[in-house]
Amino acid sequence: MVRKTGILADRAIRALFDAGGLASEAPLDPDQVQPASLDLRLGAKAFRVRASFLPGPSHLVFDKLDRLKLHEIDLSEGAVLETGCVYIVPLMERLDLPVDLAASTNPKSSTGRLDIFTRVITDRAQEFDKIPAGYTGPLYLEISPRTFPIVVRRGSRLSQIRFRNGNAILSDAELLALHASDTLVASDTPNVSGGGIALSIDLKGTGPDGLIGYRGKRHTAVVDVDKKNQHDVFDFWEPLFSRGRNELILDPDEFYILVSREAVHVPPRYAAEMTPFDPLVGEFRVHYAGFFDPGFGHAAAGGSGSRAVLEVRSHEVPFILEHGQIVGRLVYEHMLELPQGLYGAGLGSNYQAQGLKLSKHFRSG
Repeated sequence: MVRKTGILADRAIRALFDAGGLASEAPLDPDQVQPASLDLRLGAKAFRVRASFLPGPSHLVFDKLDRLKLHEIDLSEGAVLETGCVYIVPLMERLDLPVDLAASTNPKSSTGRLDIFTRVITDRAQEFDKIPAGYTGPLYLEISPRTFPIVVRRGSRLSQIRFRNGNAILSDAELLALHASDTLVASDTPNVSGGGIALSIDLKGTGPDGLIGYRGKRHTAVVDVDKKNQHDVFDFWEPLFSRGRNELILDPDEFYILVSREAVHVPPRYAAEMTPFDPLVGEFRVHYAGFFDPGFGHAAAGGSGSRAVLEVRSHEVPFILEHGQIVGRLVYEHMLELPQGLYGAGLGSNYQAQGLKLSKHFRSG
């Protein structure tokens, strides 16, 4: 069954590339197309800029770069991007979208877990990460490492894009019906409102020592974003334990990796996205990397019991999180068609069947 509104699946993304709606300066990588998204690749140059910016409705990104750039960095052999700095990188992919097709972007899971703040910018944009239907032009990635300095190079993949036709967000009634049939989150009484289903925080901890999460250390070595299993966890992270209190005080401007109390399930014909900071639940932001592909947590794809790992940062003031507190919502959308591949099913997915888990760059044992 093919719907009229919904998220493009892998087959349609490849067809978009073949038809010229999506172009790149190099052939697509074999694993670049995901079940409901496409990884975006860095180009050969980065520009360090004085500040983040949007071009506005009358300007191209390069118009602003000419005025705001401090220096140019060659990424062809790899380069270090420092914490506290803002960089703009032209991406290898560009778009020539049909008039009925829009897109949105998000950091990849590994990007969020490294506290790398990324946002996609288009020419004449008035907001980040939103690409209007019919857009024709280049794509740029704003990169700002927050906790760890990183090494990137041409072809590094920090962000991902989803294409959608129309509005396919499930209503509250549809969401409840889908939960009743497919158990979207491991809860007998799901909290559903505003088109999203609530997730809460697990602060009881796992294992005999009650591990509840990790806090990023400062002044560490660099992390190469393209290399797996390279670093000792304790060189970069401070483990956090429950100590029987089932609560955690978030210090301002510190970065935490925590986990949801509920297991999450995204059925094959749906995609999901974690909504970021909600001022109604507290002065903190949860989950920089918000896309959940079809098949995440799906038993047939090896994902039974998959939790949502939460990238958490408090703003301005210390904030106390308590076990079971709602920290975000998952919004579900229809797929236009069933993907050919599911998350975790032979796609090299790093986070299927996960519990509390750091990014792929750190050695697990």
